Amino acid sequence: MEVKASLKNARIGAQKARLVADMIRGKNVNQAIKSLTFLDKKGGYIFKKLLESAVANAVFKQIIDVDNLFVKTVYVDQGPSLKRFRPRAQGRAFMVKKKVSHINLVLDEK
Repeated sequence: MEVKASLKNARIGAQKARLVADMIRGKNVNQAIKSLTFLDKKGGYIFKKLLESAVANAVFKQIIDVDNLFVKTVYVDQGPSLKRFRPRAQGRAFMVKKKVSHINLVLDEK
């Protein structure tokens, strides 16, 4: 039985988040949490919280043995960009797009 967790509008670029997603895909949940704890990237903290949320969903449903969970699928989609403006020379303004991601995580039992 699958357990899902998703995070919408996470303030991290999709390309940077996919690096962390590729690192935990297919791993046991305990191994993934350990590796994310010591990862020196912004996405490590975000994915760790999402993974813990998915495990909490599994505990709440009471249909899966939590010790046998592994990361079945994890994928990152790009969300809508936040558009901000930076002042430039001679009264001009340049647009800065702050990227946002949608992260989906599916756990399953081995």
